Amino acid sequence: MTRPTPRTRGAELLLARISAAAGRASIGKRRATYAGAARTSPAPAGPVRVIRGLLAFARYGRSATTTCADARLDMYDQGLTVAVEGRIHVVRYDTTSVSVSVSVSASASASASQKSLRLPQRSARGGTTRTYTLTDVEGKRVVLYGGPEDSGAEEWGPEIQRAVTHARLPLATAALNRGERLTFGDVWLTREEVGSAEVSARWPQVQQIEIQQGPIRLNIDGDWHALAHTASEVPNLLLFCTLVERLRTDGVHS
Repeated sequence: MTRPTPRTRGAELLLARISAAAGRASIGKRRATYAGAARTSPAPAGPVRVIRGLLAFARYGRSATTTCADARLDMYDQGLTVAVEGRIHVVRYDTTSVSVSVSVSASASASASQKSLRLPQRSARGGTTRTYTLTDVEGKRVVLYGGPEDSGAEEWGPEIQRAVTHARLPLATAALNRGERLTFGDVWLTREEVGSAEVSARWPQVQQIEIQQGPIRLNIDGDWHALAHTASEVPNLLLFCTLVERLRTDGVHS
């Protein structure tokens, strides 16, 4: 029987720092861990940590193996931590935004588009690469990268989107019920309307919404209009989709 590889002193200290940071942010119990390589990339809005190749996956305490251990993603009940280049970034699901950018190779482009209100959840394999841009509790952006070779991204990518939507949906619904306008990049919602700089419509006018890898389009009284040039321009796209479906359905029955 093979014995588990013992943690190094450095790994124990990193885990202690991660646990302390998660405790200060009150994000609950650790649920899963991914590990990989990391690099830093500049951006006009501030530091961006690009976590590349988060490959190895461990759930509920099982150890992970990876060829490079200088980046680590730990997922908790109410958020996640990203350890990279000696820093611990803490992200809360109820305060972060998450933007997803999808790049598809020519060999996979034939099956790239997904219509209706479902966020694309295709496998990261087959030439599809995704980047997930989050915001940590200090307001810094953290960019997670999942390429075609990164099977772990199939786990953490959709889970982050679901968790953010679950945490933010009650807050968004309450804000709408108070008469507030919610913004998703250049797109906005109220209880009565949906729109952007180019077009707006009351919910009973919206017959259908179509979300592809390219534009987000609205069918308003039988005519199609572009609401956003690309789905990746809309932060919290899954939350947006969920709200649109609820508001559109309410508009049909009102």
